[in-house]
Amino acid sequence: MTRIDAKFAELKAANKKAFVSYVMAGDPDFDTSLEIVKGLPAAGVDIIELGLPFTDPMADGPTIQLAGQRALEVGMTLTRTLELAANFRETDDTTPIVLMGYYNPIYSRGVDKFLVDAKEAGIDGLIVVDLPPEEDTELCIPAQAAGLNFIRLATPTTDAKRLPRVLQNTSGFVYYVSINGITGAAEAEATNVGPEVARIQEASGLPVIVGFGVNTPEKAEAIAAVADGTVVGSAIVSKIGAGETVADVLAFVKTLSDGAHRA
Repeated sequence: MTRIDAKFAELKAANKKAFVSYVMAGDPDFDTSLEIVKGLPAAGVDIIELGLPFTDPMADGPTIQLAGQRALEVGMTLTRTLELAANFRETDDTTPIVLMGYYNPIYSRGVDKFLVDAKEAGIDGLIVVDLPPEEDTELCIPAQAAGLNFIRLATPTTDAKRLPRVLQNTSGFVYYVSINGITGAAEAEATNVGPEVARIQEASGLPVIVGFGVNTPEKAEAIAAVADGTVVGSAIVSKIGAGETVADVLAFVKTLSDGAHRA
């Protein structure tokens, strides 16, 4: 059982929905980013999505693109991202970390070396948005064999014919993208999301977490109410990008997690 599996079992026993937060590793700098990440569990975050900076983030909107640029400009790399995760693990051995990004940096490092290094750093799962299920032998299957969850994205365009292929080899949870398009582009609507979540839950037997377009405590509560939890990324990253203090960023995260946990 991975930390992700254990977390969902714990939440289910407590009849709670999950709150997942996304932050870009190294934004605005290594030390500030680490301080934010270390503060997320106390702010109510159940699972941390840690963004891997990349030069061509095709699924991300301007807010997260800019976060990645800021991180790259201060020298963040895959190695430094894993160092940040390892530093977090020195004081927290229970909160799951999902590394979210693109395949190029992993491919450049070498899959076998990456998986060893990721496990040693305390990474629990991977979301690699540019590896479709047709490429499962590249990373997904080796990651599963190494004890990492490989989390797949489903979208409003994932129809009944495509869904079984998307769910093949998926573990941990399914990340449902609530809108068509890039991150931060529009708002999620619970009335649209609910039926899709139910369809994916039935097909997968896995928790379904909804992201993209969730940016307020009220929205987090509404979306979590029709899913197993919700993800917030751009709204948090925008606070970091605006230069808000770590305390203010974490206070905002707490309002979001409280919203999701009310569901």
